[in-house]
Amino acid sequence: MSNKTAQVERLRQRFELYDTDGDGLIGRRDLEEEARRIVRAFGESEHSPKAQALLHAYPHMWDYMTREAGIAAGETLTLEQFVEIADTQMLSAGAAGFSTMLRPSIRAMVDLCDVDGDGQVNPEEFRTWLGAIGDNRIDADEAFRKVDADSNGQLSVEELVAAVGQYHAGELDAPLLGV
Repeated sequence: MSNKTAQVERLRQRFELYDTDGDGLIGRRDLEEEARRIVRAFGESEHSPKAQALLHAYPHMWDYMTREAGIAAGETLTLEQFVEIADTQMLSAGAAGFSTMLRPSIRAMVDLCDVDGDGQVNPEEFRTWLGAIGDNRIDADEAFRKVDADSNGQLSVEELVAAVGQYHAGELDAPLLGV
């Protein structure tokens, strides 16, 4: 599979995850619901500071993406529009684009699953992460090894932002969407 084909396929998968009501469109409410689903999957109260960080990060990501694309508040996106915007704002912008778009939500996810409080994700916490965002049948240990760029047995926010960017760019084959 070419990088461009992998990029479009992975963005399609992301779109399907975000399309929480299954209407073929995504909007701010879809991202709000996806964040709530993840918080529930972690067993966290929506009122906790960790949950609040994620519940704010997902809609913030949406607001940033649509504002930069010139989409009016309250509008929804088709798959084609989402792929075009993601390509322009993330894929074409490289690591900086992924960091700008995804760092707050990845930071919030790290905080949600970081039960030992060290600011990083260990293999057990990563299994919880993958279970919360998707499919428990994924080989979390193998995915962890692929993402652990410095092989220190911990995933930092920086490693995860880079890995998500590499995954969406078609450069890393690790199931970071839980699919």
